Amino acid sequence: MDLPSLLVRLQLQPHSTPLESRRYLLLAMGEPLHLKYSPFSSDYLSRTYYVVLQAGQISFRAALDTGSADFWLTSTECTNSACMSVPRYPLTYASPTFVSINNNETAFTVDYADGTGASGFVARETVEVANVTVANQAFGVVTNSNISLVSEISGILGLGFSRQSEISASVVNAAPFFSNLAQQGILDYPIFGLSLTRNATGTFTLGAIDGSVVQNVSQVVWNEVVSFSPVGTQTNTSGYFYWAIRMSSFAVNGTQYTPQPTYPGPNDNSSIALLDVGTPGLYGPYQDVIRLYSSFPSSRLVDESGQWVIPCDSSAIIDGTKFVLEPTDYIIGPAEGNPDLCLSWPKAAPPSADGVDWLLGTPFLRTVYSIWSYGINYQEPPMIGLYPYNNASAPVQPFSVVESSLSSESATVATTLPNFVLSTPSYTTPPYAFNTSVPAVYGEIVQSELATSTYSPLIGTLSVNATALPQVTGAYTLFVTNSNGAVVTSTSHISQPLVTLGVPPGWNSATSRSVPGAGLAISMLITLAAGTWII
Repeated sequence: MDLPSLLVRLQLQPHSTPLESRRYLLLAMGEPLHLKYSPFSSDYLSRTYYVVLQAGQISFRAALDTGSADFWLTSTECTNSACMSVPRYPLTYASPTFVSINNNETAFTVDYADGTGASGFVARETVEVANVTVANQAFGVVTNSNISLVSEISGILGLGFSRQSEISASVVNAAPFFSNLAQQGILDYPIFGLSLTRNATGTFTLGAIDGSVVQNVSQVVWNEVVSFSPVGTQTNTSGYFYWAIRMSSFAVNGTQYTPQPTYPGPNDNSSIALLDVGTPGLYGPYQDVIRLYSSFPSSRLVDESGQWVIPCDSSAIIDGTKFVLEPTDYIIGPAEGNPDLCLSWPKAAPPSADGVDWLLGTPFLRTVYSIWSYGINYQEPPMIGLYPYNNASAPVQPFSVVESSLSSESATVATTLPNFVLSTPSYTTPPYAFNTSVPAVYGEIVQSELATSTYSPLIGTLSVNATALPQVTGAYTLFVTNSNGAVVTSTSHISQPLVTLGVPPGWNSATSRSVPGAGLAISMLITLAAGTWII
């Protein structure tokens, strides 16, 4: 029997509401450990990419997040003002596929660095994304929250590894959503793909890559995911924790720099970059960001959050070996009180105990098609494939293009910059969070926690057979002979039906929303939107 592949279509809705991007991971493994990603107060012109899924046959919007592993939804038991504006999982419905764990007394908690957070309990439910279904999926049922979720987003769908999951640490046989798909062999291949665009349509694929986007798989650059030592006494083996890769260099208009890792020992003197669709910005360590902006004349640090500004007419590309950020990728927008100066990515971050120096969010991920391969037990390490959209040899965008883009996005940031030079803050490097007495080996093959060994490996450290990866597409082509006898072709996308969010079958309330529809053959097409998420 054919295994399913899934194509999810993303429809993006730009907005200008600042997002609070300071985030923590809470690990319930022995002593709780807070790993800080980015300590900043606001991001601008951000987008949250979300999928419409069904939990117990009830539809919800859940934000995609490769920087976390757990799935959680706001429930009707949460009556805080932050919860009342979004569709909530109805505990009064008594879903026939809902399974209580420990009489709903196993705690679930998620915390964010701005002081917001959510809590509740862990339960199980059948979760479906189009034609891909996981029965008894463990998830967080949120009963108390002060996180401001908008755009009718009801929770988070984490796509990270089991070691990162609070739920997996507290409940037996409670792997995260994508881990279940990979470990149970549900998909054609244990991969997912993301195409994120600025203002048009993007895709999220499960078990395959989007063949309408990746025109030449030989141009995909494959990167081994970094393994980590265990946290404390969590386990006595190393393994995979983040969707993180080594970052070997960066450059500005050809001036190349070698990253300086905060913790050179554990990672063979390599800097680590976490790729996260849930982060709407780019962040790097001060020792790297300072050198990067030294290539921008008249750039300067403007606040203690690590925000830099550059002249809005800066003509430079930020690039690595194969990946290029044009000005429209890294310029956030002009300061209202200083319209000739533009806030820019990356921001600078203080040292983080997990050793992740760079956080590459949507400004980078919108410049590539990203393929996330979960790895196979005994056979294949996790890999991230990056298919660049930008031409590395093309001329730098002229200022007229940048100016037009900023105007169309209403990107002006409501702030006035200080009229004096800020000094670079100094920080104390915290102790490294992982237990290095259990060494982690780059590209190591592990025996458990990844996809079932019944898969045949296609992506390895020595060779890649990318042409054999399953492909799906969300478009179909019609060939029609017109009245003149000429053959006319037209390409269309599958139509989108309406569903109600947060309402069980047979109940009458809530508003119909446009969400994904049925696809062709074993591929399903669903439509997602991007909205605002304030945390």
